[in-house]
Amino acid sequence: MPAKKKSTAPADLSDAGRAVWDSIASRYALRPDEVARLHAACRTADMVASLEAAWSERGCPMITTGSMGQEVIHPLIGELRAQRSALDGALTRLKLPDDEGGGVAVNQQRDAANSKWSTGRGRGA
Repeated sequence: MPAKKKSTAPADLSDAGRAVWDSIASRYALRPDEVARLHAACRTADMVASLEAAWSERGCPMITTGSMGQEVIHPLIGELRAQRSALDGALTRLKLPDDEGGGVAVNQQRDAANSKWSTGRGRGA
């Protein structure tokens, strides 16, 4: 297997997104569609960091006043929950293997399928 070249993080990422990018792109060989998914996940990580900073700047309020004067959960809490869930889903859809051995890893299912087809054991062989 050829050596994995380090993939440079896209310029539009902030610190949180770059951290996610570096932790994955430096360890896994990704297809172009997986790179696009990783980029989206990194942008979401940046959004989570921005929302956390905005909430913190406001003193981490749990409740605020609603349009009718009632107490409601602060809207940043719901948006943080939604963005964290989106980040989790985006990272899950990458289907990265569990890393037990270290080093550069590739998608195990893809390797198994490629092995099956390259040895002529696939359908029609």
